[in-house]
Amino acid sequence: MTKTRKPLEKYRRIVIKIGSALLVDRKTGLKTTWLNAMCADIAALRAKGIDVLVVSSGAIALGRSVLDLPAGALKLEESQAAAAIGQIALARAWSESLSTDGIVAGQILLTLGDTEERRRYLNARATINQLLKLGAVPIINENDTVATTEIRYGDNDRLAARVATMTGADLLVLLSDIDGLYTAPPHLDPDARFLDTIAEITPAIEAMAGGAASELSRGGMRTKIDAGKIATGAGCAMIIASGKPDHPLSAIENGARSSWFAPSGSPVTARKTWIAGQLLPAGSLAVDAGAETALRSGKSLLPAGVRHVTGSFSRGDTIAIIGTEGREIARGLAGYDADEARQITGRKSAEIAAILGYAGRAAMVHRDDMVMTATGLRRDMDTERDTADA
Repeated sequence: MTKTRKPLEKYRRIVIKIGSALLVDRKTGLKTTWLNAMCADIAALRAKGIDVLVVSSGAIALGRSVLDLPAGALKLEESQAAAAIGQIALARAWSESLSTDGIVAGQILLTLGDTEERRRYLNARATINQLLKLGAVPIINENDTVATTEIRYGDNDRLAARVATMTGADLLVLLSDIDGLYTAPPHLDPDARFLDTIAEITPAIEAMAGGAASELSRGGMRTKIDAGKIATGAGCAMIIASGKPDHPLSAIENGARSSWFAPSGSPVTARKTWIAGQLLPAGSLAVDAGAETALRSGKSLLPAGVRHVTGSFSRGDTIAIIGTEGREIARGLAGYDADEARQITGRKSAEIAAILGYAGRAAMVHRDDMVMTATGLRRDMDTERDTADA
């Protein structure tokens, strides 16, 4: 994996996180001119064939501006009320600004829990990927109207990192009111040195983090370093840059100061390593010779190729795939609960709706959620079958 920075146009999928203070002025509200310039930058990236996702802070800040709430910390119920007002205004602003370049926006409200619990993770990822497939720009924000913990301690830096990893992005850009990482908070230490490239997030790098910069920001450098650990550990590069100038992405491309964090591996490798080695399989699927051949050529596992289902698992759980010789040949995330998988085993994908009563996914395990393992571990299928039936 290269440790050298490359231009934005060389990335395939970019997640951009935008801090509250960039979008909202405490006195005047939404910074429309800045937003329009930001959307022009997004349109320029998309014109080069790059997928763009936006994690946008600002709902609470915009809502408190609309409600004319006083300066200072808000009570929890005040924050949630402000978020309820601000989410509508924020989504409308993004939609109107992006539409200038003929781009459709789609709003998604998430909590950190949505990206950590596997079933909700898969649903969120499927929705986001479908929006991208349809040519829309997902505008993602924390669901602050219901997420109490996130309002008190959460931040969109780490949420953006989770979104980047779940969607296989290869770059995360954190735009805020600081232009990168320094050895110490620059507003407190005049001798603080700027760091252009961070090859690895070490304990020394973590120790450089400071606190939140303003009442409109719930993040600060500490959460950005946390986000960096999540993103780079999953093979996604990260940039911290100032979003204060108009056209901030263009400014990065033109050499504006920013800190670049090197990824530790490719997104695909990191995700599939997680599937293969870090989770114990909750069950298994035994496949026929045709399915085994298809899997080895990079295809998804369809119900027609499954001979037997073992274990009690839920959609999104890690399961082992057993070949014709009784050995594990792959591991992946289940597309169906175990009881549903048993009902459609050996059947054609076109029959799923009639059997289950709803049009499910065509694949039992999608190739994007699968890694070939060929561990050579022998499975006693009769024993497993007896255990499952017991």
